[in-house]
Amino acid sequence: MDLSRIADFFRHLRTDEVVRTLQEANLGELITNPWFLAVCGVLALVALVMKWRTLLATLVGCVGFAWLLSYTMGRGTSLEEGTNDALLVFIGGGVLLVGIVIYLVFIRTD
Repeated sequence: MDLSRIADFFRHLRTDEVVRTLQEANLGELITNPWFLAVCGVLALVALVMKWRTLLATLVGCVGFAWLLSYTMGRGTSLEEGTNDALLVFIGGGVLLVGIVIYLVFIRTD
């Protein structure tokens, strides 16, 4: 058994490496990546079946917020016309996401 391969694996999990990888990741590309969406969907289904509400709330909150940010930034956020539909979607979606997370974490008991 070669311990250098294990050490190389754990070297990638250092905080500076993780932060660098997250900085290089593009949110707009990540939220449209089918592999990312598939993994999040599978994790959400597992969390729903196993009744892991905290994991489900975290997944819904993070993926939903990432989609909202990607959608809003893609449409633009200028308020020159007085109103902006993308900004209204951001506000409404944010309220909906916060409501879902509060329900999953604090209210739902089963």
